[in-house]
Amino acid sequence: MINWKEVSDLHVISKLEEILGKWFGVEVFYTDNHYKIRSHHTDKDYKSKNHFMNVQMHMNYGHEYIGQDIEKITDQLVNSKEDTVTFSTFFPHVQGIASKIVIDGEMLGTVISYPFVHDSITQDEQTEITAKLIECGADKNDAKSAVEHLRKMNSYEMDYLEELNDLVACEIETFHEEISKREERIQDLNSELGNKYRYHTMIGKSKKMQHIYNLLDKISNSESSVFIQGSNGTGKELIAKAVHFYSPRKDNMFLALNCSAFNDNLLDSELFGHIKGAFTGAVKDKKGLFEMADGGTLFLDEIGDTSLSMQVKLLRVLQEGTYLPVGATSQKKADVRIIAATNKNIKEMMVRGEFREDLFYRINVINVKIPALREREGDIHLLMDHFLQKRCAESGIAVKTVSRKVTEMMLNYPWPGNVRELENEIERLVVLSGDSKSILPEHVSPRIVDFGQSSVVANRGINTSGNLKKALEELEIIMIREGLRRCDFNKSKLAKELGISRASLIMKVEKYGLDKRKKAVGE
Repeated sequence: MINWKEVSDLHVISKLEEILGKWFGVEVFYTDNHYKIRSHHTDKDYKSKNHFMNVQMHMNYGHEYIGQDIEKITDQLVNSKEDTVTFSTFFPHVQGIASKIVIDGEMLGTVISYPFVHDSITQDEQTEITAKLIECGADKNDAKSAVEHLRKMNSYEMDYLEELNDLVACEIETFHEEISKREERIQDLNSELGNKYRYHTMIGKSKKMQHIYNLLDKISNSESSVFIQGSNGTGKELIAKAVHFYSPRKDNMFLALNCSAFNDNLLDSELFGHIKGAFTGAVKDKKGLFEMADGGTLFLDEIGDTSLSMQVKLLRVLQEGTYLPVGATSQKKADVRIIAATNKNIKEMMVRGEFREDLFYRINVINVKIPALREREGDIHLLMDHFLQKRCAESGIAVKTVSRKVTEMMLNYPWPGNVRELENEIERLVVLSGDSKSILPEHVSPRIVDFGQSSVVANRGINTSGNLKKALEELEIIMIREGLRRCDFNKSKLAKELGISRASLIMKVEKYGLDKRKKAVGE
């Protein structure tokens, strides 16, 4: 099905409508294969730019008259080999032009340019049109004025109008094909995410993530301690789970603890347990995580936030496999694989005496450094698609499309909160876009919008003072030069991206002297 709302918002379509209105004085509207007008012309407060159509639509049965014309021409086009035809309307001597919109071999709608008359029309024939309007309920003065404003065209102009009307239909067909390709691409990405770009529940195709996947493959049969380093939100726990579930311990318990969430006394009890009466509130024995994870894996996140005294206890477990519950007098044994993680600079902490060197060397047998999201070139788009699919599925709605402008904003933003921030932003976009099928720039968080607005000029080096026309030309040059390089000098592709015609792009390329590839890449 055609997304008619998005069609009317397309830049190239609105420009063609503007051209047809200015050059030929006609109104352009779209109908589906059920004879329904799918543009804004049936909106209650819509005012047509064409005077004749405006008068007609304000008559008691004006909509019905145009509905009859739509039904007649739609049926005619379905059975016609021609893509575009000129047709007679309900009002004598008044004509329109209709073009098929064909998707996958099926006619799904029409583009109609209406109304006009042939320049050979006589005064008597114009009087006949006026009389018909009055007969149908139009005010006498309005009817006379409407006929006077009808555009008179010769055969050459009508041929040209047919070509442009057909071009609008072709643009709609192309847009629908691009949407279909995008949906197919999402499906392909889902398939790829299940294979090449996934490791356990991690997603990424960048070289740095592939390096991590290779490292995890190598240590999958190991029992060694693993130390994970990375900023908040990069997915340290996902790495820890991957290490566990691809190891010989995968059938036993995986437990995780954020060390920064507890003070020393509570952390001691959480890790090693306590006996009844060990402290106020200890009304019964409690197992610690080391006991519960026996035979499995314990993930200690933010281990850099532990005190020196706690580090001594952790070192004893790692070296001897024994620990002492709070209040107990006898040691307990635990066979637990430790995976530790932090977002702090441990080496600087060791220099300051805040982290024990012997513990560091004990947990840092295998070191995994997770790159920040801004360093993972190509992964943002993959993660966006994944989170979008996930959130839409959870909400029970169809997967929303993301406008090109929003995608550009997301790719340009540095994501200080990393993957967690990106996931939260996608969830926010799905919620705020409401019933809309598309995610648009107005739905994006202000911090991302503000970053893009503040960085565009700075990043591209455009002078913000002086002559506005010159500054705009500088921006055009940069966008076209970068676009040519990005699109491998495919002008048709770049023209679609920029929302201008290929002919207009070629003129600008020649105007700014960007026709040679050397110049286009800035050499």
